Amino acid sequence: MAMETSAESPVPVRTVLQAVSGWIGRLGRIWVEGQITDLNARGGTVYMTLRDPVANMSVRVVGPRAVFEAAGPAVTDGARVVVHAKPDFWINRGTFSLSVLEVRPVGVGELLARLERLKRVLAAEGLFRPERKRPLPFLPGRIGLICGRDSDAEHDVLQNARRRWPAVAFRVENTAVQGPYAVGEVMEALRALDADPDIDVIVIARGGGAMEDLLPFSDEALVRAVSAARTPVVSAIGHEQDSPILDLVADVRASTPTDAAKKTVPDVREQLQLVRQLRDRGRRCLAGGLEREEAWLRSIRSRPALADPVREIERQSEQVMALRDRSRRCLSGALDRAGDQLAHTRARLLTLSPAATLERGYAIVQREDASVVRESSAVRDGERLQVRLASGRLGVTVAERADS
Repeated sequence: MAMETSAESPVPVRTVLQAVSGWIGRLGRIWVEGQITDLNARGGTVYMTLRDPVANMSVRVVGPRAVFEAAGPAVTDGARVVVHAKPDFWINRGTFSLSVLEVRPVGVGELLARLERLKRVLAAEGLFRPERKRPLPFLPGRIGLICGRDSDAEHDVLQNARRRWPAVAFRVENTAVQGPYAVGEVMEALRALDADPDIDVIVIARGGGAMEDLLPFSDEALVRAVSAARTPVVSAIGHEQDSPILDLVADVRASTPTDAAKKTVPDVREQLQLVRQLRDRGRRCLAGGLEREEAWLRSIRSRPALADPVREIERQSEQVMALRDRSRRCLSGALDRAGDQLAHTRARLLTLSPAATLERGYAIVQREDASVVRESSAVRDGERLQVRLASGRLGVTVAERADS
């Protein structure tokens, strides 16, 4: 609950300090992690400063010598520890400190376990998904480089990049790359480079080292900052065997700073060679296409219809005349055969005609109704008959019949 104070009714210092002491006392015993600095033992009491591994913050820690000796020789300046402490506020001096009850060094195994837990958390959030990773530009206009001052990593990236593409431009941000200030400085440099519209790629580079030295590049705050950056980020931390969490969230992971330069900047010699190869290939394709078209044109021009078009007309004319003569011969032969067949039929008709029989001296006897008399018994005496001869007719009367 806030104090009710004013300029007319202020409270004394003791009241404020007693209130602060009460608030801090309600915090209870807590576990705190940090890095030891300014370790000093005086008599039976040990004094030290516990610094936050990321932020530039620290707290005074006081405890019995026996508690620190029980933690073993690993409790030294620069060591990371976890302390079980009770927050204390000294009212007489208005100072805050932690009274140590237990000290536990943070070993490599515990650090690795924490890193694995953090990896699982970040992977569950999808920060390592391949589809989140952005491709690097083919030729970045300006590259942002975050590295230690005058470090081998800076030298490797700059020299190899300029050797591959002499015109490449860099904006270098020198930061601490290990220790308690590394995370904050790297994050600040990352924000500055990410806000620069001229920066196309950001390279975070550091040489090899012990696992504890590379811990800042597995810090959750830094990993999330890289994930949220709008500019593609290349991670080049340590050597091939080193694998900080930053490698998993970065858009491109380089095994070494030299490899980062190779992956970020194309080799001008390789590109010129590629251009020459593509140019030669284009020339061959174009020349081959022209040769094929010329061969096709020569083939078309060599055809008779184009080489001697009048000859083709003459050939077609000769073919028409040959067909005409053939049709005439066919028609003439058909007419001749039809004439012969007609003459043959006419001769047969003449041979079978009654007139031809009459020409040989025969006659046809008919009654007046034109019916033909074939037997003598078919007529009566005195009946009028007509006799048809080869030439003319005779009218006769039956006077006598004789049956043969």
